[in-house]
This record gives sequence, structure tokens and C-alpha cells, in this order.
Amino acid sequence: MKTPLKTGPSTEDVVLTFVEYYEERGHRRITGSTLLPPPGDPVLFTTSGMHPLIPYLEGRPHPLGTRLVNVQRCLRTTDLDEVGDPTHLTVFEMLGTWSLGDYEGPQSLDWGYELLTEGFGVDPGLLHATVFGGDERTGPDTASLKLWQDRGVPVEPTGEDNWWPSGSAGPCGPDSEIFLWTGDGPPQSTPTRDERWVEVWNHVMMRHRRLDDGSLVPLARRNVDTGLGLERLASLLQGRRSVFECDVFEPWRRLVPGLWPLDEPSLRLVCDHLRSAVVVIGDGVGPAASGRGYVLRRLVRRVLTVLWRDDASRTLGDLPEELVRHTLDRFRQDIDPDAVRRVLTDEERRFRRLLERGRQVLARPRFQGPLGEEDFRYLHDTHGLPRELVVSLRVRG
Repeated sequence: MKTPLKTGPSTEDVVLTFVEYYEERGHRRITGSTLLPPPGDPVLFTTSGMHPLIPYLEGRPHPLGTRLVNVQRCLRTTDLDEVGDPTHLTVFEMLGTWSLGDYEGPQSLDWGYELLTEGFGVDPGLLHATVFGGDERTGPDTASLKLWQDRGVPVEPTGEDNWWPSGSAGPCGPDSEIFLWTGDGPPQSTPTRDERWVEVWNHVMMRHRRLDDGSLVPLARRNVDTGLGLERLASLLQGRRSVFECDVFEPWRRLVPGLWPLDEPSLRLVCDHLRSAVVVIGDGVGPAASGRGYVLRRLVRRVLTVLWRDDASRTLGDLPEELVRHTLDRFRQDIDPDAVRRVLTDEERRFRRLLERGRQVLARPRFQGPLGEEDFRYLHDTHGLPRELVVSLRVRG
């Protein structure tokens, strides 16, 4: 990645600068970040900073007022297959700001531009923006377009790429995304045409509610919801090539390769999934056959599958306490690191037993040929063998 600063701030300094900037502009900080959504929420984990705020975005008064700022712990299972690239993590922290019927989108974008260029020292010439260009339901976001043109930032109108969220029912609206150039040499092309433009900040002008039939109705008040990944922003400001090279991963990259020699994609997956598992356990979740516990189980088993691919003697019991403690401290979780390590090693023992049983079952004549849906259902319901595990065992033989 191109270095936007000569020396970048630490991740903690990024948080401090971000929060103080918005507090100076009348925002109150929300505290009490957790991966667990409020009781009754159908989702397993908090996926964004706005997730716990949906009732307030829909009109309920917030006890802290109409201007809010937050650092929210998040987990996204939808990005599991993306982990290993330069920008995606399973568990991460999201910086966010909200205007609940207070200021409008141009003000939010102007503050965002000022914070990036003056607060963090990003070269304005490395920025590009996208805005909603309009569709058959609603017109283009001309206010955001004008703001970027007035600031001299190149701007690209798009379709549903700049409508958030793109499909589900609930609060929604046009958004404007800010991108940072990470390539060598001067910026080229546009964000939709060149992946070297990396998205760093999304500002959503949340003005509508999408109904189940896809139609839009106005919200009781016009809101602004912004969010940006902390680790991604820190890695860019620190001039790193990926999120796995920013300061929060320093102890992982220092200790894991000496413990388990791995290629770069595997190293990234192991570090991400183990770090994520520690945070999930730190929020009180244990391995289980369904729900949140199954997400944790899947993370641990994906790690073990990678570790055992080259050496079946590798064990999570060797995971340095320093890494567990560093992660718990980073996410402000009060739990004994040894308790976390016991959960991981207990799950490892269960997985070893399951693998042995799976190999014995799949060795039966019935399962020597191609497997159909009925076979997968039987293996799961009768023997507790998930489809992905069956496929993995069959590939390895």
C-alpha cells in the first residue's frame, strides 16, 4: 500500500483522534461495546456500529441525544471466505458516527474529509469518492456530489453500490463512500474500476425504510450513519500492505510463524480466526452445535484444518498466553486467559475425536461413491458430520 503518512499513528491513537474530533463537535460517545446483540434480536452477532442503533434510527429518542460517536466490536461471518486478502477480518472494531435528525449528509462528509486530511494527514490527492447516481425509485444524491466537487475530490456516481443496504428491509438510503489510493504512482481510474482504491469510510444518508415488498417510505426523521473499519484505517495510515501488518497484529506475526510455519494466506487465516475466537469466548460464548457457539466452533475447526494439513501433531495448547492476553486487553475483555485456552484445547480434543469417527464412517462401502443430499443429511443427523467436514475428509482421503 502507498504510505499516506511518513509515520502512521498507532491504532489507539486513531481511536483517540477520531472520538475526540467528534466529541468536540457535540457528539456523545456510546460505551459498552459487545459482540452480542440485544435480547430478542434475531442475528447472532453485532455486524456493524449501526446495528444496536436501529430503534433510534427509526425514531426512538436516544438517551445521549442526537449526535453520537462509537467504537463498536463487530463480527461478520459473511466475510469468512474473504479473510486472507489485505482488508477483511472476521472480528474487527468499527468507528461510527450518527446524526439522529440533526445535521445532514454534506456536513457529515465535510467533517469526514477534514478529519482524514487534517486530523490524520492524508494527502487529499489520494482520495476519491462515490455517490448514489439515482435509479427508478429515487433521484441522484446531488448534495453529496456537490460537496465533493467543492472540495476538489474526484467523484464517481454509481447505482446500487451506493445504496445501503442493497436488498434487505429496514432503514436505508443513499450513501457516499470515501476511498484511498494504495497503488504505486499517481492515482488512476475510479473505485469501481481499480481495486487499488480501498474503501475507508461510508456515510449513509438514512432517509427511508424499505418494506418487504421493496417499496420505500420516508423515515420519521432524516439520519446520517457513518462507519469505517478501525484496523483497515490504521493499516492504511501506517502504510502497511494489509490489515494483518498493522500494529494490532504485531505480536501475532512475531510469534505464530516460529510456532507454526505457514504460507502467507494460511498465516492470515490462522491469526484472524484464533484472534476472533478469543474475542468470541471473551464475550461469553462457548462452542456449540448451533447458533453463536457453532460460529465459534467453525472458526476453531477451520484453524485446526489448516494447521493439521501439514502436521497433525500441532496443538492449540501451544498458543502463547501473550497472544490471548494481548487480544483480551485490546478488546477490553475481563476474562482469565487460561480459561480461554482451556475452551480452545477442549474444542480441539472434540474435533480430533470427530475426525476419527468421520474417517471410520466414510470408509464404509456405502460412502465410497458420489454422495447425494440424502447421504449428507444422514452423515450430519446421525453422526454429527457437517457437510464441509465430509467434503474435507473425502478430499484428503
